[in-house]
Amino acid sequence: MTHDVHIIGGGLAGSEAAWQLAQRGAKVRISEMRGGGDMTPAHQTDGLAELVCSNSFRSDDDERNAVGLLHHELRRLDSIIMAAGEDARVPAGSAMAVDRDAFSANVERILMEHPNVTVVRERVDALPESGLTIVATGPLTAASLAESIVAATGQDRLAFFDAIAPIVHRESIDMDICWFQSRWDKGDGKDYINCPMTKDQYLAFHQGLLDGDKTEFKEWESNTPYFEGCMPIEVMASRGVDTLRFGPMKPVGLDNPRDTTPEFPQGRWPHAVVQLRQDNKLGTLWNMVGFQTKLKHGAQVELFRTIPGLENAEFARLGGLHRNTFLNSPLVLDRQMRLKSAPHIRFAGQITGCEGYVESATVGLLTGLMAAADLADRPWEAPPATSAMGALLSHITGDAEAETYQPMNVNFGLFPPLHDVKKKQRKEAYTNRAKDDFGQWLSRMELAPA
Repeated sequence: MTHDVHIIGGGLAGSEAAWQLAQRGAKVRISEMRGGGDMTPAHQTDGLAELVCSNSFRSDDDERNAVGLLHHELRRLDSIIMAAGEDARVPAGSAMAVDRDAFSANVERILMEHPNVTVVRERVDALPESGLTIVATGPLTAASLAESIVAATGQDRLAFFDAIAPIVHRESIDMDICWFQSRWDKGDGKDYINCPMTKDQYLAFHQGLLDGDKTEFKEWESNTPYFEGCMPIEVMASRGVDTLRFGPMKPVGLDNPRDTTPEFPQGRWPHAVVQLRQDNKLGTLWNMVGFQTKLKHGAQVELFRTIPGLENAEFARLGGLHRNTFLNSPLVLDRQMRLKSAPHIRFAGQITGCEGYVESATVGLLTGLMAAADLADRPWEAPPATSAMGALLSHITGDAEAETYQPMNVNFGLFPPLHDVKKKQRKEAYTNRAKDDFGQWLSRMELAPA
């Protein structure tokens, strides 16, 4: 099959871009190097849209949360990522989490069955000189292609570290010590497993993080900054003895039923808590929330088995850390995600400097729609900046400061401000405005699926 658009990379962004194009009649070729003899430092399979870090798409609340609003907008545009995620969904309170293997299999099956999509297992070493192209190779772009991108942009790539949290086998968790509960009792009550810590246990654990044997940085990694939203736990620990208790180990809203008193018959809050979130539909795998780390594997096993309830923990995967690369997008891309020096090429996903699964899929979706408009010779109008999609796109393509550009999750700080709304009502006001403006944009552009 000849193709109208060449998509390089079969992750979330590439898969979403391919789906949007194919659904609009375009012939798409996806080049994915995994499965063709190559692999990245973080991936474990050759499946399309593999989730390499958390299994969570984060909040699904579209009334008070910017990520949940992004979910809403993706669903309105028939997102393959959201549809496949819904089919692979596992309990996670007010968040949306998925069975990562089922999710990847869903995406791959749908795309492979589409008559307008061809998936080729091949590595692309240089940017194509012609033809509509979407580069969605993610933050782990192969070195040869990365060098080609650097040559085309005239700007050195930026980099940060992204981290992988450990996964524990459910049957190895001691439920005589741990208990099921979502913070503030959100969800169905069994979305998280909680491991309580006393003050002495917490202080010993904190010191163990500081003293633990860590993987040495390579020379080319030594000056690379971390992304604040995916900070290794030992780095958080180094910022102060109570930093973790106000971060991933915060005990608020969690009543330990094994520690009751007449004053607290439902249980008291522990000094600190380690939470595990369901990682697959079967409920056999649970990931340690916020426990991404650069500790060596042996040090991880030794230290994490000091956590109450995890003394006999068996790990399906231990934590890790890898270097990610991303473009200085406000400087090198135009408002339609096109490379200024080669406008037949668009970039999508985390390589543009967005952070997060749904953000990556969103940018893939938008580049797919942009390319479809090119093919149909239709004018393109960006989604309103008051919407989650529009706010994220605006940030990437010029509203952020190029000199200080860093990866960003979608958040209400990217939205045009509302000055005449009380603070307590502001989140609802943002989402209400966004839904109205986004709906009008869909109608004008005639983009909503039939």
